[in-house]
Amino acid sequence: MRDEVSRILQRDMRDPRVGSFVSVNDVKVSKDLSYAEIYVSSLQAQDPQAQQELVNVLNRAAGFFRTELAKRHTMRTTPKPRFHYDELVERGPRLEKLIGQAVSRDNARQDSLRSDARDDANDPKAED
Repeated sequence: MRDEVSRILQRDMRDPRVGSFVSVNDVKVSKDLSYAEIYVSSLQAQDPQAQQELVNVLNRAAGFFRTELAKRHTMRTTPKPRFHYDELVERGPRLEKLIGQAVSRDNARQDSLRSDARDDANDPKAED
């Protein structure tokens, strides 16, 4: 389903507000096949307002997507698409940076503790 939605976005979607750099990151279909939660991101939608506009445009075109999906597969029922902006793409690098900083601080603290322990072990006054 993710691949089909991507193809529809790239080949069949003619709305200029969508742009050509929209990625479908994930699709979660409900168990009863009534809804498909589609998570998208775009290189062109940099601010929250542009991201919300992209989602609004795609959600207004949900009927078009559902019709196209119904033509392309043989599922018993075609889920109704609901689009969401996937913020994980933007948050991922920031989280990786924060994790890297925390690991570096932890390693520096461990090295400092080891150094202090060695100094104590080599200090002749510490044996008294």
